[in-house]
Parts: sequence; C-alpha cells; structure tokens
Amino acid sequence: GGAAESGRRVGRPRAARRPDSGLAPREEPLVAAAELFTSLGYAATSTRAVAERAGMRHASMYHYVSGKEELLAELLESTVTPSLVYARELLADDTAPPENRLWELCRADVEVLCGGPYNLGGLYLLPEVRAERFAGFHAVRAELKDAYRQLLAATAAGGALAKNELDLRTDLLFGLIEGVILVHRSDPERPVSVFAEATADAALRIAGV
Repeated sequence: GGAAESGRRVGRPRAARRPDSGLAPREEPLVAAAELFTSLGYAATSTRAVAERAGMRHASMYHYVSGKEELLAELLESTVTPSLVYARELLADDTAPPENRLWELCRADVEVLCGGPYNLGGLYLLPEVRAERFAGFHAVRAELKDAYRQLLAATAAGGALAKNELDLRTDLLFGLIEGVILVHRSDPERPVSVFAEATADAALRIAGV
C-alpha cells in the first residue's frame, strides 16, 4: 500500500532523495554510509546500497566519492577532528588549570563519540581500519592522543610521572575515552551529557588527579 510506495518503511532503501534532508550532494552518501555501516555492517554494505539509501544513482555517487573506503575514512575522521581542534584550543589556553582542561577535553570528546545519531565510534573496531588507506585517521587520532598526554603531563599528578609511566597513564586514559563507544552501546538511551561528565570524572581518577 501507501507505506511501501512512499519509501518510508524502515529498512527499505529510498528510491528518491529525502525531500527534507537539506544536505549537500556530497553529504548524502556520507549520511547513508553512516546509517548502513553501523546497522548492517561495513563488509555487508555495498556502494550500490549506499547510493540507493542516499537517493542517488550508483554512477552519480562516484562524482562525489571514490568508494566505500573513502566514505569509511571520512566517517572515522569526523569522530576525531572536532576533538583535536578543541584539544589544540585547550592546550593553548593557559588561563585554566590543566586538570580542568583535561576534564573538559574528556567530556567534549565523549560528547563527539556518543552524540551523533549513529555509533560511528564502533567503526574503530573494524579490522579494515588497520589498512594503509586509513593513515589519515590514524594520524589525527595520534595527534589527539598526544594532546591528552600533554595536558596530563601539565597536571601535578602527571608531571610527577616518569616517561614510561606517563605513556602508560595516557594509554589508559585514552583507552577509557575510546572505550565509551562500547559502554554507550550497552545503554544508548542514557543521556549523553550525563554520561560524558561521569566519564570525565572517571578519567581524572585514572589520571591520578
């Protein structure tokens, strides 16, 4: 009946672009890929399925993206780039104590990882992400981790650590923040702002602050 024809049935690929999306053509396949990679899985999603969900012809999509790997790379980078930009601002702001800035970075980073409509952080766990194609994502992620390390080192607790201890403490701290992806998945209805603040509090305990 009408539901099938309208393309609104859940799980049915749209035959036409969403009239209310307001997205640029370049964004349509990204949003469609985010939805499909996180629901069906990356390996099970074809580029044709992404194009259909985006309401585009398969051939047309290649004007905007080279394929699945490019979509995955962009989605992964979107989970770390905003946090890195904010981390640089926090590193440069010496008016606030480093403990406060480290807490704020943890809180904001969890908001980015858990705040979107799709659990993009879950894509970190894909074996494909180890490939050379994702070097850009790994570089941004490494720079973000280094910002955590610098803020931790600037705290009284972090400053008292030997280098190998500081490295380990950074790994544990960063591991907790990225680990929220799995914790969030266990209760996606939990308010993200409350979850983010609680995680930042726990992160500072790991930091020894």
